Amino acid sequence: MGRSLEIGTPDGPAEAYLARSDDDDHPGVLLFVDAIGLRPRIEEMADRIASWGYLVLAPNVFHRDGRATDLAPTTDLTVPANREEFFRGAMVRVRALTPDKSDPDTRLWVAALLEHATGPIGVTGYCMGARLATRAAAVASDHVVAVGGFHGGGLVTDAPTSPHLTLPAARAEFVYGHADRDRSMPQDAIEALGRALTDAGLTFTNEVYAGAEHGYTMADTAPYDAAATERHFAALRDLLDRTL
Repeated sequence: MGRSLEIGTPDGPAEAYLARSDDDDHPGVLLFVDAIGLRPRIEEMADRIASWGYLVLAPNVFHRDGRATDLAPTTDLTVPANREEFFRGAMVRVRALTPDKSDPDTRLWVAALLEHATGPIGVTGYCMGARLATRAAAVASDHVVAVGGFHGGGLVTDAPTSPHLTLPAARAEFVYGHADRDRSMPQDAIEALGRALTDAGLTFTNEVYAGAEHGYTMADTAPYDAAATERHFAALRDLLDRTL
């Protein structure tokens, strides 16, 4: 359903996957990958969202570290030990993708998406991509009217760059589907996120998916949960349909 393209950045070209169901005009959706990166599972998810009548762009947010194939896992991540080993290296890339790099990139991703799609746009993000999706609502507030964040980690921290602190600049509706028993987004952080959304005067859903682990949408990894994944797709489709 999709094709690869390259987006120019000050640090060189960044590859991306662009999914569409036909050649008609469609509203755009920006998909932020998880810490594992751009790969077939992300393309599958982009294709499914595109099948609802949207045009979906999933960029390689780790373009400074290499091409997606260079960064892709070489072992089966449905094996927990393999997943843990992969993440020991992947988290170095995640920590290096600070807002001074990711925010300018987001503006480029939005501009590239709008070359192919109609606006306004929606954004969805997974794992650390939920942080990028949240920030996108402020970085591109003139364009972003819907944000989905699923099994996101670190959405509320003590750092001055915490994603929740950007919410007052957003104009979007938010839907969060948190993983149960997620050390990267504990209950007190979920509640703090809800307060920040309320204080910003935003429309939102801030739910915990009981029994689901961090990474529950990723069918190529050990924490995959089919029921939670389908719940997330339903929530995301409802959000996009009512906003776009």
